[in-house]
Amino acid sequence: MSVRLQLREFDSHQNGGSVVNRSYAKWDSLAGPGQLFVLLLCFCIPWQWVAADDWHFSDVKRIVAVSDIHGAYAPLVATLQAAGVIDDKNSWSGAGTHLVITGDLVDRGPESRRVMDLVMRLEQEAPRTGGQVHLLLGNHEVMNIIGDIRYVADEEYAAFSKDESAEEREHWYQRFRQSQPDDADELTMRSLFDEKAPPGFFGHRRAFRYDGIYGEWLLEKPLMIVINDTAFVHGGVPPYAAEHGLAGVNDTLNTDLRKFVYALSALEDAGVLSPVDRFRDQPKLLPEIMDTGQLTPELLTSAQTVLDLRKSPLHGATGPLWYRGSSTCSTLIEADALDAALERIGATRAAIGHTTTLTRQVQQRMDGRILEINTGILKSEYQGSGYALIIEDDDLTVVGEDGASGLLPIDPPTRVGYESETIDDDMLLNILTNGTVIESTTDDTAWQLVQIAADGITVHADFNALPREKGFVPELAAYRLDRMLGLDMVPVTVRREIGGQQGTLQFVPEATMSERDRALSGKGKRAPCSLEKQWGASYVFDVLIHNRARSALALLYSLESWQLILVGHENTFRADRNRPAHLRGVELTMGKQWRSALTELDDEALRKNLGDVLNERRLKALGKRRDALIEGTIR
Repeated sequence: MSVRLQLREFDSHQNGGSVVNRSYAKWDSLAGPGQLFVLLLCFCIPWQWVAADDWHFSDVKRIVAVSDIHGAYAPLVATLQAAGVIDDKNSWSGAGTHLVITGDLVDRGPESRRVMDLVMRLEQEAPRTGGQVHLLLGNHEVMNIIGDIRYVADEEYAAFSKDESAEEREHWYQRFRQSQPDDADELTMRSLFDEKAPPGFFGHRRAFRYDGIYGEWLLEKPLMIVINDTAFVHGGVPPYAAEHGLAGVNDTLNTDLRKFVYALSALEDAGVLSPVDRFRDQPKLLPEIMDTGQLTPELLTSAQTVLDLRKSPLHGATGPLWYRGSSTCSTLIEADALDAALERIGATRAAIGHTTTLTRQVQQRMDGRILEINTGILKSEYQGSGYALIIEDDDLTVVGEDGASGLLPIDPPTRVGYESETIDDDMLLNILTNGTVIESTTDDTAWQLVQIAADGITVHADFNALPREKGFVPELAAYRLDRMLGLDMVPVTVRREIGGQQGTLQFVPEATMSERDRALSGKGKRAPCSLEKQWGASYVFDVLIHNRARSALALLYSLESWQLILVGHENTFRADRNRPAHLRGVELTMGKQWRSALTELDDEALRKNLGDVLNERRLKALGKRRDALIEGTIR
C-alpha cells in the first residue's frame, strides 16, 4: 500500500479588504478506504483539513445569506438575482459580496443536483471579482454523505439515472435477493428492490461517496464560520460551541464525519454492507455481522467505528446541525447559553437555518442575537418563499424572490399553545376579549369550557369565576407576569363576564398532552427546546408566584412543538416570602438573563401591571420573593 499526502492551497485573494488564505491536508490513497482508515488510526495522524484563519473573516463589506434550499432551484435563482449576486444568466455578479448558504441544499425537493451544480460553479466564479461563496454543512448534506437517505425524493434519484447501468442494478439486486427468503416471489422481490432503490439510486450513492463528485466536495465544508461579528451555522448555536470553540466545532465534527465515511465505504467495498442497507438498520445489522467471526480485524475496526460515531454530536440534537434551542427556547431559557457560545466563537449574533420560521419571513429574536433565515423556500413542503438576509455596513435588510427589497427582519409572534400557524397570541387576545360565546359546558370543577368565535375563527377557552377575595385574580396575574418576564408559558388570559358572572377566560390549545400522560408515554425526549430546560424555568416561575399546587395535570405540552404550557394558578401568589414546600429541595437554574428579567420587575412595574389583580399584601410578598431570587437567598 502506498499513501500520498497532498497539500492543496487555494489562491489568496482580496475580499472586501480582508485576505483569505486557506490550506488543508487531503489524503490520497492508492489503496482502498479500509486500509487508509486503519493506517490513520494506527499512526494517529491529524488528517482533517485545517483553516489557517480559524474560520473568521473580517472587513467584509457585504454579506448575503440564505438557507435550506432543499432542491428548490428556481426560487433560489430568483432570490440570488434579487440579492444582486447572480445576473440573468445565473453567473456571479456580486463583486466582493460573501454569499453564505447555511446548509440543506438537498433532500425533499426535485432539483437538488441542479442546486449543487450552481453553487459549485459560483464558488469558482466569485473569487474572480473578490467575492466568496461559503457553503456550510447542513444536517441533510451529512445525511446524504453517511447514507441516511430517508428524505431523498424520487426526482433527486432520477437526476442520477444516467450515472448507473443496468448491470450495476442487477448486481445489487442479486445481492439483495440473497438476503430475502428463498421462497419469496420474484416479482414481489423486484418491486421491493425498486422501492428501496429507485432508478438513479446507485448513481446518487456513488456521487455522495467520499470520492464522489459531491461527497468529496461536501467533505471540505465547515459547519460554522464567523464573518465580521456574525456567526453562520445550520441548526443553532448550542452549548457544544461554548465548550469546544469554532475550531472544535469544525475540526472535531468534520473529523467524525470523515472517519465515519471512510469506515462505511470500507464495509461497502468489502461487501459487508450494501448501499441498499438503511442507515437506521446499522445498529442491528453490524453487531450480527461482527458476531459471525468472518470479518478481518480491519473490517471489525471499521464496523465498530461506524457504530461508535453514530453517537457523535454531528448527528444529535446537541450538535450545531440539529440544535433547535436557538430558535425555539425563550430568551429567558436560552440567552445565557447563547451568549457564552457567541463569546467563545468571537461573534455577537448568529444567522441560522434548519427550523422554518413561523412567519415564513426572516426573523430576529433574543434582541437580534439570533437571525432566523429558513423561510421555507421549497413551497411544496413548507409553503414559504425565498428570502435573503443582507448585511451591509452592519445594516440588516431582506430581499425576497419576488423582488421585494428594503424589508427588515421581523420579531416572531408569541404563540403559547398551538391553534394554527396563522393565529398568534395577539389574535387570541382579541378573540377572547371581543368574541361571541358559541357554546359553554360545565364539568365537575369550577371551570367551564367555552367555545368563542371572532372574525371567522373559533377557539376553545376555560372560564373560571373570580375568587371571593377582592382584588385577587390569580390566572390573570400569572399570565401578565409571564409576559413581563418573557417566559411565554401561560396561555392568553383575559378578564371576561360569561353568563352574568365575572371571571377569567383562558385559551385552551386543542392538541395538548399533560405531564402525567407524557411521563407514562415516554414522549417528548426530542423536544426542540429540551424539556429539562423548560422544567427548570417553570420551577423558578412557580417559586416566584409561590405556586403551592402545580400538579402533573397543570403541566401541558403542545404536541406540535412540545412547548410547555402552564395552567391552573388558583393557589398562587400567597403572602409568603419563601418557596412552596414541594420546591424546597429543587435546584433552581438561574443565570444572568433570569436575574436581569427579575430586576426589571421593580415595585413600580409590579404595581402598574398587577395592581388590579393582586392586592397590596400579595404584591409585597411577590416583591420579597423576587429580591430573594435575585440575591440567591430564597429558602
